[in-house]
Amino acid sequence: QELFRAAYAFIGHLRGGLAMATVWASAGFGGICGSSIATAATMAKVAYPSMKHFGYSQQLAAGVVAGAGTLGIMIPPSTIMVIYGVFTETNIGKLFAAGILPGILAALLLCLAIVYTTWRDPASGPPGPRSTWRERWLALRDVWGVAALFLFVMGGIYGGLFTATEGAGMGAVGAMVFALGRRALTWKMLYASLLESARTTAMLFLILIGALMFAEFINITTMPNDLKAFVSRFALHPIMVVAAICAIYVILGTAMEELSMVLLTMPVFFPVIVQLGFDPVWFGIIIVCVVEIGLVSPPVGMNMFVLKTLLPEVPTGTVFRGVMPFMWADVLRLAILAAFPAISLWLPSLMR
Repeated sequence: QELFRAAYAFIGHLRGGLAMATVWASAGFGGICGSSIATAATMAKVAYPSMKHFGYSQQLAAGVVAGAGTLGIMIPPSTIMVIYGVFTETNIGKLFAAGILPGILAALLLCLAIVYTTWRDPASGPPGPRSTWRERWLALRDVWGVAALFLFVMGGIYGGLFTATEGAGMGAVGAMVFALGRRALTWKMLYASLLESARTTAMLFLILIGALMFAEFINITTMPNDLKAFVSRFALHPIMVVAAICAIYVILGTAMEELSMVLLTMPVFFPVIVQLGFDPVWFGIIIVCVVEIGLVSPPVGMNMFVLKTLLPEVPTGTVFRGVMPFMWADVLRLAILAAFPAISLWLPSLMR
C-alpha cells in the first residue's frame, strides 16, 4: 500500500497515472518479493480497488495488475533467478545485476502500453487529483524501509559481504527488525510468516529434488547430447534455436508454474545453449522474460487464474483483452534484449 501510494503521489494526476503507479509499485514489491504470482495477487488487493474508485475501466485495471505482476520475477532479488543460478551453476549475484536494467526497461514499456491504451480510450484511465509536494514527500518517507531493505540486501551481495543465500537470510532479519521498529509485528503475524516460509521452502525443495532426479534421468537417456547433435546436423543459426526455445517456454508458461517450468526444462535446453556459445547470464534473463510472457498469455496464463480468483466479478474475457497491450510490450522487450545483450550484461561486467 505504501509503495502504491508513493507512486500515485507523483504520477497519479496523469491520464492512466493510477495504472502507471501500479506498474512502479509492482516493480518495488518485486524487489522484496521475487514472485510474479504473489505480486499480481498483492496488487489485485491494493491497486485494483483504487483504480475502480477513480473510474478506470475493468479492462485496463485488471490488465495492468496481471501484466505488472510479471515484474516480480525480473526485479532482483528473484526466486526464479536463484533457482536458475543454483541449477546451472551460474553466478547468482551477476544474474541479479543483469535483471536491473531489463526490469527498468520492462516498467517503462508497460507504462508506454498504458499511454497507448489511454490515448485510444481516454475514458479508460481518467487522471486523478494532483498531490501536493508535501504529500509526495510524506509518501516517500513511508517507503524508506522498503528502499533500505532492498539496498541492504543487494548492496551486501554486490559488495561481497555475503552470498545470495546469506543475503536472503539477512533480508528476512532486516524485514523482521523493520516490522518490530514500526510495532507492526504480532505473535499471530510471526506465526503466519514462519508457517508460510516453511510451506514455501518445502515446496521449493520438493520441486528441486524432483528436478534433480529428472535431470539425472535425462542425462542417462543422453537426450541433451542427442538434441545438440540434432541442432548441429541442421546447421541452424543460433538465434533461431533460442527463438524456438523461447516459443516453447511461452507455451509452457500458459499452463505451468514458473519454477516447475524452468527446472524441468533446464536439463534439456541449457547444454544446447552452452554449446552454441551464449552467455548463461544473458540466457537466464531471456528465460525470465519468456516465462513472464507465458504467465499472461491466453488461454490459461497463471497470473490470469490468480486474478480471476481474487476478482471474480471481472469476466475472464475482459482480463485477457486488458492484458494484451502489456503482453506485446513484454514481447517487444524480449526482442530488444535478444538484439542487444549488452543491456543485460553491462552491469554484471562491472562486477569482479
